[in-house]
Amino acid sequence: AALLTRNRGAATYAQTLHNIPETQVTTLDNGLRVASEESNQPTCTVGVWIGVGSRHENEKNSGAGYFLEHLAFKGTKKRPGAAFEKEVESMGAHLNGYTSREQTAYYIKALSKDMPKVVELLADIVQNCALEESQIEKERGVILQELKEIDSNMTDVTFDYLHATAFQGTALARTVEGTTENIKHLTRADLASYVDAHFKAPRMVLAAAGGISHKELVDAARQHFSGVPFTYKEDAVPMLPRCRFTGSEIRARDDALPVAHIALAVEGPGWADPDNVVLNVANAVIGRYDRTFGGGKNQSSRLATLAVEHNLCHSFQTFNTSYSDTGLFGFHFVSDPLSVDDMLYCAQGELCNSGRLSAMLTMRYLQHLGTTPVCENIGSHLLNYGRRIPLEEWDARIAAVDARMVREVCSKYIYDKCPAIAAVGPIEQLLDYNRIRSAMYWIRF
Repeated sequence: AALLTRNRGAATYAQTLHNIPETQVTTLDNGLRVASEESNQPTCTVGVWIGVGSRHENEKNSGAGYFLEHLAFKGTKKRPGAAFEKEVESMGAHLNGYTSREQTAYYIKALSKDMPKVVELLADIVQNCALEESQIEKERGVILQELKEIDSNMTDVTFDYLHATAFQGTALARTVEGTTENIKHLTRADLASYVDAHFKAPRMVLAAAGGISHKELVDAARQHFSGVPFTYKEDAVPMLPRCRFTGSEIRARDDALPVAHIALAVEGPGWADPDNVVLNVANAVIGRYDRTFGGGKNQSSRLATLAVEHNLCHSFQTFNTSYSDTGLFGFHFVSDPLSVDDMLYCAQGELCNSGRLSAMLTMRYLQHLGTTPVCENIGSHLLNYGRRIPLEEWDARIAAVDARMVREVCSKYIYDKCPAIAAVGPIEQLLDYNRIRSAMYWIRF
């Protein structure tokens, strides 16, 4: 009976993967890609994903993309601030956006019947953002306050330091938010110049998920996005200089802080590299842990079990952060000052021995099937891979990963490689860089 139940569950799982609607993609004459996944839901999420982020900025305009994100929903030339807000409220819609190192996104969740109006609003935001001086000054103050809050979040600070040392001298070393100095001095002309240079149709994806019709979405896009500038294909995504990874460290010792934050990473692959799936499996094997988790010593992760048994840390997480041509693969942990050495020893040993498998990864993909995560998935996939990779294909790729592949790929990226290290807080116990570097190996038979 148990076998029958298990087989029935497996069939249902396979059927679920197979029955996920197909992603339809249409490219308009100006190069804008329109992509959607239709379902029977009463709501929809529609957004614009643009292949531009802090990596496309320079020392002078660093933070411009993040500044624009704050201004995006503050009104357009056609709809001043109050009128814009009133129109959104009348639909009961939710607006959101984000800026990362390589992407910018603006998206709206609304009732499915309001999809054409949502497309019109998004087109207005992208093409006609008001950039009013009064709003710029207001948001300048908001962003400066946010920067203070970010500086007090030691996890964010540690990861910014990790990028700063790993990609020193390149655009990926800069923060998404920009510097306080830049935010104080960015002008309307700087922001307008940023939009003119980067908001081009071939670098955009209009993505939608929910109870919508792809044909209606394309018709609305043709009506409202036809004015987005076209650039010749070779100029659509300008060639960025490769961000060279450097094995190095940044230490910001502050004994007044209660806990130490340590991050260690090696260079990982870019988005489209097949090694990414294997490293994500290795990532899932090592896992994550927080003291608030239940289970005591009975953790699925061996490192988590060690952390509990020996009281090594407050929390740890592994990460595999990808960019177009490079990435960061490693771990971050938070520990008491006197546990730094022991935790680093165990974490580094686990990283260098991540040749065991886990089945958790597919479940991570399946957990994000609401309209907003699906919409984000469509937009980012088209920018990163040039197509939407179906869950069925992800499942097959993950299922194909075995222990040998994990060992080989981890060996390729970890074995005898110089790591980048960022450490913040009471880190007196952190070993010398050369000692840490010498542990980037494991005995192989």
